[in-house]
Amino acid sequence: MLSLSVSGAALAISVVLGVPAGVLLGLTHFRGRGLAISTIYTGMAFPPVVIGLFVYLMLSRSGPLGSLAWDWIPNLFTPQAMIIAQTIIAFPLVAGFTMAAVNGVDPALRLQVRALGASRWQTTWAVLEEARVGVIAAIVAGFGGIISEVGAVIMVGGNIEGRTRVLTTAIVLETGKGNFDMAIALSIILLGLAFITNAIVVRLQGRSFDV
Repeated sequence: MLSLSVSGAALAISVVLGVPAGVLLGLTHFRGRGLAISTIYTGMAFPPVVIGLFVYLMLSRSGPLGSLAWDWIPNLFTPQAMIIAQTIIAFPLVAGFTMAAVNGVDPALRLQVRALGASRWQTTWAVLEEARVGVIAAIVAGFGGIISEVGAVIMVGGNIEGRTRVLTTAIVLETGKGNFDMAIALSIILLGLAFITNAIVVRLQGRSFDV
């Protein structure tokens, strides 16, 4: 449940922020767009353990955020800190693949929709509807990138039993202890959860797996 709640919250935040960012980068041209795209692409290939180190340093007591002691800033070794790390991992994936999906839509569609008197928002929505398969793929990629993540979660969560231990960190722990039966069982559960979640997403899209 902790694995699903942490990854689900991180994915929701990433979708809310990443899909509009991908649409913006795909449909508009502005100063600094090239730098923004390069940053997104770099984030898509960023090592999760480096992101974990960044979040750790930011939230530690001697870090710029941890030293502020504000109530809304989460502490290290909490699920909230894990959500922040996973959000940073998933956001570039969602934004980057959404941008690619939007760029893949035939530019003639926008011209046709505008010729029919559609507003800017209606035109954007029409393009997004056309690119929905790619957007769903972006969401699935974001979920896959965080549900299976280990390094960043251990660094900011601490793998504390009953508090921050998720499936991936439990698998690492049980493997290190030589409990391979338990590690394999947890791995099967993790794969099952990932498959079921992705199947639900595809169903919501109005499609089903080929049998």
